[in-house]
Formats: sequence, C-alpha cells, structure tokens
Amino acid sequence: MSKLYLAYGSNLNYEQMARRCPTARPVCPSVLKGYRLVFRGEHGAAVANVEPCKGERVPVFLWEIEPKDEAALDRYEGFPFLYRKETIKVKLGRASVPAMAYIMNEGRPLALPGAYYYATIRQGYKDCGLDDAVLKAAAAFSAKEEEDER
Repeated sequence: MSKLYLAYGSNLNYEQMARRCPTARPVCPSVLKGYRLVFRGEHGAAVANVEPCKGERVPVFLWEIEPKDEAALDRYEGFPFLYRKETIKVKLGRASVPAMAYIMNEGRPLALPGAYYYATIRQGYKDCGLDDAVLKAAAAFSAKEEEDER
C-alpha cells in the first residue's frame, strides 16, 4: 500500500531517489508551514532537519512511495536512531493530506553540512522547482548558531 512521503533534504534529489527508491513516484511540491529548515550533527557532516518554528515555511516535495521504498528510506535515514517518523499534514492541491516525514531525534547540535551533501540538496531544489533561499538561510543559521556555541 503506497503512502505520501514528505522530502525536505537530500531526498528532494531526483537522481538519488531513483537509485534508492526506484518505485517512488514524484507527486508535487508543497510548503510545510510553521517549520524551519536546519542542519544538525557534527561540523562538516550535519544533516537536514525540520523543526517547529512559528511564522517560518519550508519548501518540500511529496513522493508516493511503496513499502520497499520506505524500507530503503528507513535505512538511509538511520531510523529509528537518528530520525523518527511523524505524520504531518500538508497541502496537496486544495486538500490537507497526511504525509510521512523523517524528523531528527533530539540531542544533536546545529552545525554545517558537508559540501557534497549540501550540493545534493541544492540539486534537489532545482529538480523540484523550489526556491533555494530557505536552503541558503538554513546553512547560514546553522553555521552562526554552531559558531555561537563554540
């Protein structure tokens, strides 16, 4: 049984998703309201996360995935140790629909991602027709917070 998957990081990248989840089908872009995109983890190896933040918005992309795609995503996302799964409502056309998202477990500091990982996400923004201003802001915010914590 298929389900909607909400991507906001490297899984926006069409080539990466085609390799990892060959039966996933692109649906459409959407917006996650009330969340902020950040990077958390080790300096130079942080990964994307979305966190509740009033007044913020994150461009996302919806994929229709099959159970074997979800199993592949679970492995990639380090479920349940690095990321947990949450169901989040997002707009699909005029309807508000539930979509599964990977949300990082607490305890990791804000930090900069690696260049390759960032470039993978940036290509995903292009693939999905998303404005990468939020991505650039997330990197700047995470870098500033990382610096402030030192």
